[in-house]
Amino acid sequence: MVEIEVKIRIDDRRNLGEKFLKLGAKLEKERFYEENTLYDFPSKTLYKKQQALRLRRMNNKSFLTFKGPPKKSRKFKIREEYETEVKNEKQLKKILKSLGFIPTFNYEKHRTIYRKKSLRISLDEMSIGNFIELEGEREEIVKFANALGVSKKKFIKLDYVQLIKKESAKT
Repeated sequence: MVEIEVKIRIDDRRNLGEKFLKLGAKLEKERFYEENTLYDFPSKTLYKKQQALRLRRMNNKSFLTFKGPPKKSRKFKIREEYETEVKNEKQLKKILKSLGFIPTFNYEKHRTIYRKKSLRISLDEMSIGNFIELEGEREEIVKFANALGVSKKKFIKLDYVQLIKKESAKT
């Protein structure tokens, strides 16, 4: 599957949920905690190829996701993404370790998910700030961002790992 998304940094997340609802979005998943761990080989093979292997834990569920390298786009983050639910996280970690993978990066967030047709709207709260993540078709993303009063100039193509590293480089 091809993932097309952008992030938008927000200063104030209050009343955003209400604004999303007024724009026709529906609450899909109440605020929840999420922990993400990236895995790679010690040689950082995936990182060098701009690929990612992520284990995400949310509530009592875990998901393993592979993300391919980003495709060329000026305003959107576009990449292949394959994800599957993991029934036994302990065993998966043993498999990853046996294949030579090691955890290389970890980050946490609280997320609330809304949906408007095929557009997924996530409100993410992180240590580096709050973000709206819009995932769907380009036209839907632009249309919803415009309705929020956000221009394409505010679109962020970076992933959260890149944003966290960029933020920590400032300090």
